[in-house]
Amino acid sequence: MEIKNRWMVVFGAVMIQLALGAIYAWSVFTPELVAAGWSKAQTQTVFSTGLFFFAIVMVIAGRIMPKFGPRKVAMSGGFVLGSGYLLAGLLGGTNFVALLIFIGMIGGAGIGLAYVVPIAVGMRWFPDKKGLITGLAVAGFGFGATLWVKLAGSWGNLIATYGLSTTFTALGAIFMLMILLGGAWMVFPKEGWLPAGFTPPVAPEVKGKKYRSDFNSTEMLKTPQFHFISMTFAFGASAGLMSIGLMKLFPMLALTNNGIDSVSASAIAGTAMAVFFSLANGLGRIAWGAISDKLGRKTSIVIMMATQGVFVILFQWMAATPVLLYLGATLIGFNFGGNFSLFPTITADIFGSKFIGQNYGWIFLAYGFGGILGPIMGGWLGDMGNFPLAFTICGILCLIAAAIMSQIRPPAKLETV
Repeated sequence: MEIKNRWMVVFGAVMIQLALGAIYAWSVFTPELVAAGWSKAQTQTVFSTGLFFFAIVMVIAGRIMPKFGPRKVAMSGGFVLGSGYLLAGLLGGTNFVALLIFIGMIGGAGIGLAYVVPIAVGMRWFPDKKGLITGLAVAGFGFGATLWVKLAGSWGNLIATYGLSTTFTALGAIFMLMILLGGAWMVFPKEGWLPAGFTPPVAPEVKGKKYRSDFNSTEMLKTPQFHFISMTFAFGASAGLMSIGLMKLFPMLALTNNGIDSVSASAIAGTAMAVFFSLANGLGRIAWGAISDKLGRKTSIVIMMATQGVFVILFQWMAATPVLLYLGATLIGFNFGGNFSLFPTITADIFGSKFIGQNYGWIFLAYGFGGILGPIMGGWLGDMGNFPLAFTICGILCLIAAAIMSQIRPPAKLETV
């Protein structure tokens, strides 16, 4: 398919990311699974496994994209993700091991294959608007959670009407079709293509030398900047992913302890996750991307991480009151969404856009680490009856992340002019 209008790439990217947002809809299934005998830690283990395979396979996707092309990689991801949910519906039921394999491992791998493609393709087509376009490209990932949670829950009543198995099967088919459609527009522009009127920035010179503009993965992995950025991302991801995993279970407990009946508490907590957190998550991706085009990536990440630390710590007290719960979910979701527009773009700013598909895959491993640390710690402390400690720890990690990011400088590696 020839791309005549570069905005069609954005349309395809949003289609893909809407389907990939399935992983954030996991919380809508957890009450049914707990009722079927699962522990809270087991529900978070499936979620964390999905995040881990998402991150690991994303590195592979970045490495194979130059060989097979972005379109084939994206479509392969759609087939794998859709197949995972289809198998979960047909063979899994409420069996822990089956869902761990089909949704956690296979589903997570499918997301990892497809996720990096819209980011890499979008940056090539929009070098003049990297922050905004990356935000738009990944916004669907955040908005997708709202769509799938509501479709399975209060809007479509799929779980209540058809049960978990049929819901998994239906969603698997939808995910596969959406990614195959969006993948059709996932092609790179011709080498050297630039949008009309855009002049790429010139690398700064220092005493007859200039900073390198493009680092491949081997070179990037040797820099301290890679490790600092990864650590910052891991701490921010831990806080956000723990909040996602507990956004229904913890507020339900806090609300009922505050005198609200269990049915109302479930509805309020579901709304906090499916509407306030998820919509803010999607909007935050767009807004932080646009903000970073003005303020710069580093400043934007420092502000986002510092405020996130405060919000996550305060959430343990906000969750017991509906209005404050909605506010807390909105603020945490908005900042969490910013991770997915700011970290790809700071990776491109520091290490160049030429190898962004491969390089961001390595950076994104930090997200997989955060997906293990945050949700599993939250589930473990939740089973011990100490949700507040989990929020306090993750909030402190965000404040540490802001301090780390404030110290990052451009790579010192120079080349002769």
